[in-house]
Amino acid sequence: MPASGRAGGQSEERDWLDTAALPRPGDEAALELHRDLWREAAEREDDEALRAFCLDAGASPGARALLDAVFANSPFLSRCLIADPPFARLLIEKGPDAACARSLDGAKGVDVDADESSEALMKRLRIAKRRAALAIGVADIAAAWPLDRITGRLSELAEASLRAVCRHLLRAAHKSGGIALPDPERPETGSGLIVLGMGKLGAHELNYSSDVDLIVLYDEDRADCRGEPQRLFVRLARRLVAIMEERTADGYVFRTDLRLRPDPASTPLALSVRAAGSYYETAGRTWERAAMIKARPVAGDDEAGAAFLDTLGPFVWRRRLDFAAVQDMQGIKRKIDASRGGGRIAVEGHDVKLGRGGIREIEFFAQAQQLAWGGRDPDLRGRETVPALDALAVAGRITRRAAAELRKAYEFLRGVEHRIQMVNDAQTQKLPGDAEGMARAAAFMGFDSTEAFSAALVARLRTVERHYAALFEDRAPAVEAAPLSFAGPSPDDDADTLRALSEMGYGDGERAWGLAHAWLTGRYAALRGERARELAAEIAPVVLHVFATSPDPDSALSRFDGFLARLPDGVRLFSLFAANPELLGLVAEVMGVAPRLAERLTLYPDLLESVLSRDFADLEVPDDIGRDAGVADAARRGLVRLFYAREFGLAEMREQLAGAVGGAADFQDFMSAQRRWANDRAFQIGVHVLRGLLTPVEAARPLSDIADASLGALMPAVEEAFASRHGRVPGGRVAVVAFGKLGSREMTAGSDLDLLFLYDHDAEAVESDGARALAPSDYYARLCRRLIAAATAPTAEGAPWRIDMRLRPSGNAGPLACSLDAFVRYQRSQAWTWEHQALTRARVVHDEGGLGARFDEEKHAVLTRPRDPAALARDVVEMRGRIRREHGGADAGSVKHIRGGLLDTEFAAQFLQLAHAAQTPELLAGDPISVFAAAGKCGVIDSGMAHELAEAATLWRNLQGILRLTLGVDYVAGETTGAFRSVVGRSCGRLVFEALVESMEETAARTARHFDGLVGDAAG
Repeated sequence: MPASGRAGGQSEERDWLDTAALPRPGDEAALELHRDLWREAAEREDDEALRAFCLDAGASPGARALLDAVFANSPFLSRCLIADPPFARLLIEKGPDAACARSLDGAKGVDVDADESSEALMKRLRIAKRRAALAIGVADIAAAWPLDRITGRLSELAEASLRAVCRHLLRAAHKSGGIALPDPERPETGSGLIVLGMGKLGAHELNYSSDVDLIVLYDEDRADCRGEPQRLFVRLARRLVAIMEERTADGYVFRTDLRLRPDPASTPLALSVRAAGSYYETAGRTWERAAMIKARPVAGDDEAGAAFLDTLGPFVWRRRLDFAAVQDMQGIKRKIDASRGGGRIAVEGHDVKLGRGGIREIEFFAQAQQLAWGGRDPDLRGRETVPALDALAVAGRITRRAAAELRKAYEFLRGVEHRIQMVNDAQTQKLPGDAEGMARAAAFMGFDSTEAFSAALVARLRTVERHYAALFEDRAPAVEAAPLSFAGPSPDDDADTLRALSEMGYGDGERAWGLAHAWLTGRYAALRGERARELAAEIAPVVLHVFATSPDPDSALSRFDGFLARLPDGVRLFSLFAANPELLGLVAEVMGVAPRLAERLTLYPDLLESVLSRDFADLEVPDDIGRDAGVADAARRGLVRLFYAREFGLAEMREQLAGAVGGAADFQDFMSAQRRWANDRAFQIGVHVLRGLLTPVEAARPLSDIADASLGALMPAVEEAFASRHGRVPGGRVAVVAFGKLGSREMTAGSDLDLLFLYDHDAEAVESDGARALAPSDYYARLCRRLIAAATAPTAEGAPWRIDMRLRPSGNAGPLACSLDAFVRYQRSQAWTWEHQALTRARVVHDEGGLGARFDEEKHAVLTRPRDPAALARDVVEMRGRIRREHGGADAGSVKHIRGGLLDTEFAAQFLQLAHAAQTPELLAGDPISVFAAAGKCGVIDSGMAHELAEAATLWRNLQGILRLTLGVDYVAGETTGAFRSVVGRSCGRLVFEALVESMEETAARTARHFDGLVGDAAG
């Protein structure tokens, strides 16, 4: 810069400033206004040298160019310059490095008295923030610093401010006697206070107007509190927020948000590490795992904070991706998709963070892959976005070109974000929505024209969109708002519509056109009325757009057409769709990816009424739960789980079913009401699983409870009707025993009911006492057949289940109903090992006169008798081999029969029960997951093996449940791979599909080794 020869050191060359990098003026009026205000501020200065510097700055080309770049583009930075001439002089003369260092020293409290008042602290921090914002903003505008230094300095300022506030508050608490600090000179050390920086603060990536997201915790073992620790630390957290974000005459420091803590709607502002750890262990969701990638201690007791994050390592970094994580990642992705500005890339008004192709997509691109692969590769666990992309490239998970292109896009978009926020210190990421505003934005970004800026922006957004779509979308998104017309007599007359349908993803556009045309012309009874056709005309284009997002739009639309064909009233349905667009989305989702549910809905359209009931999905998340959509999603999932676990268990189902059948006029009416209730509840649970609100493992108990409640209500009704003709056997009593999935409460969509029908009666009874008397054996055999018919015979309400009686003694060759004495004799002397394996899952679901208790006693006696482990193991291995040969276990895609798959976990659990229940009856826990947990707790097997086997059983059960719900199969390879890929890939993309398949392979191999170690080695 040329020397001016005036006071204030302006003769020195300012080598930090490259005036060519400065943006051109964007607002001439603002420029003149701020020049005038600058001169007025200078003239008010008492310091002669400072006044001379300010007045002469306009005469120096370098200083003038810098001032003009600020004055003409950022009212906020202009105010910061004008309000603080001494700091402005330091910044212009010495550059942003020296100026920022000075401001950071101010935030850190260098040479500040430890007895500083709260008011003095607040003033100091606000001045430091204003100065740092100016220095960092100027460094950004002048291209003096790269992006990582800009965001790093902003993050350093926030951290220094938080540490200063925490030191101040801890000292105050120490002086008041609330806490005894080990070292009052260094109050954080050993204090037990933990302040975790989340999000951009945790990743050293704060933007120019970021909130700081924090989680405040305390370690009761470290904190020496004189009273209730929670009360002390909650007060401290509340005061921390107030000092940071309260607006005074000097401004504010940072807006501060504590809503990323566990369950923010119901937890205090500060939690103990025990409570937080318990939450993450038992209820933590995938979005919280993603959030914890960036977490780091930013204030308080760093040692305690690091120790807490170490304990969360297994929660965040999992070696295997399970299907629950798939569903959660699907939910995260949906929220990103929903917030990214629809299906198009815009310029005016575009959100560079949340819009399509924006910053959030780059972040999720990196974070999702970190979650998928980071458990296996520690090098992928970095907090910062750009280094994470580089690490993914080094690991071969993405190409180096993808990493480079996304890095450039990220840096450009963050630069745009900063310029937007610098204008008025506004917390926004949206570009101006008008041409004048866009012209100013283009100038501030250093472009010669709006067109040049728009072209550069769109190029970056397209790059991000392309990489994001390649990873998370199986095909290009549907065309948005394509015009659709069905007015012509044939498809050829609506060529534009046919083209649009093809672009949307329909393989047979003519057929799709034909279906919609048929609705509008009243082919179906439900659509023959004028009002129904009017509503259909309004909603048909929306239906086609929504269904185009299905993995197989043509099949989904066909199922919907079949649904309409059976519908009695089209006016009501289309009115509901118009008033509740989310209902159409639900129907499209069911029709598109869940053929089993779609079939039920098509056959029984009245099921849609259950969707509209208050308790179906209207488990509302309170408005104050989290600003992040992921928090709301997690809360909704938590409410659904709580609903089934505590508020809608077996007792509540029985009560509800009793109300549903209470008004039945006769037995047929009773059966219809019972089936309607069971179908509604099963459909409800299926949709909750489909939408990720429940995992199949979590849905298994309520599905089992539906069967329990139904059998419990059906059996007495069947007996009553049967007794009206045949009377009753003196002293007669029955028990219905469930085996298999129902017995262990592991029901999935479409599970059979494996039942055993037991009876007992007075020893002298020879026949029933009715008009058509029967011998006891005939009586109970016929009663059993009547129960099976009542449960399975097709009616207008459908048949909820299939019943399998092959687990009775002697299988199909034995009588349908078995006396308790005969069952006991058979189990004690004739039953094969595989039948005792089946007995481990047996459970009484209905009984009379204490017969169930007697069965339980005999079952316990059989299962706890001592056995030869080697002989037992040989029997188990032989049966396992026979089943594999019969069911094609060599198929690598068989969830159940693959080596190391679901059947191996079940057989391993059954072997442990039969081998060790004599000494450890706690192993008789029913389902394999519970058995493995008990085996690990009791020391029967190593806790690590128990955890891995339970984890494997959970994965296989979840995967089997979702496959049966969506595809109706147990396979993910061979001819169903494409369908499975569409279900998983459509929701989560190639990344999650590949990670899940890799996890399945690893899990199968590990489970096979455990099975061989437990059973194979014992068999010799």
